[in-house]
Amino acid sequence: MLLQIANATPHIDIAAEEVFRIGFIPVTNSMILNIFSLFLTAFIFLKISKELKNQKRRGFVSRLFIWIYSALRKQVFEIIPDRNIARIVAPIPITMFFFIMISYYLGILPIVGTISVGNGDHMVHLFRGPASDLNFTLGLAIVSIVGAQIYAIKVHGFFGNLSRYIRNPLTDPAGAFEGLLEIIAEFSRMISLTLRLFGNVFAGEILITMIAFLSGYGSPIALPIFYLFELFIGAIQSYIFFMLTTIFTSLGVAHLEHSETSSSDTQKMEGEVIKTSKQNN
Repeated sequence: MLLQIANATPHIDIAAEEVFRIGFIPVTNSMILNIFSLFLTAFIFLKISKELKNQKRRGFVSRLFIWIYSALRKQVFEIIPDRNIARIVAPIPITMFFFIMISYYLGILPIVGTISVGNGDHMVHLFRGPASDLNFTLGLAIVSIVGAQIYAIKVHGFFGNLSRYIRNPLTDPAGAFEGLLEIIAEFSRMISLTLRLFGNVFAGEILITMIAFLSGYGSPIALPIFYLFELFIGAIQSYIFFMLTTIFTSLGVAHLEHSETSSSDTQKMEGEVIKTSKQNN
């Protein structure tokens, strides 16, 4: 399979390619692997849940997932001081972490980019990494930002949360300007989450493709090293998305209690997370 990758001519498409249609709905090559990663994530969670419920003996994978889950849950509780809110919020960013990581790992399998099928008068790749599709990362970013807003509304109420963004410019001009900046910040966070994950995943797939092509028959020796590197990068990128989602939610639910929190604080916390990831890289 590695030799098949090496012998293939590099062909890079930024947009996902349509493989077939179900009625008027186009099914792209990234959607196929995305559906598989979704079912795989659900299967792993259900399997571990059943093992915990029935107190069965757990294997290495189950113990590893439980250990990671516990570590991530602990971090959510450290970021969000209110334990009741943290307990409600935790499942969303933690699920995102595992889903992104599994999708990332499926995207670097040797079958991705090597199997082609006919679509009309041209050939398209059957599989594409889900996270290398901008629609996928945008969808996750929307879930992250909208989820943060929903939790903020639950804590502060609809109008209480709205007061973060809309204030009377006559009585509080500085607050009105700050609210405008907060609205811009929300959109910038969504764009940042989208492009950061997409860029890293897409660059990783290009790296593997080019190394395989350039190394030729030496790819069975060269590629495993880069696969290990991509496994590490996948975990780091999943962790960054998890941390930023948790931080954005924390800022939303704590905003009214700590009025000094502003978009500059958000950028500072974002910078610390990204700086940590770069040091790990």
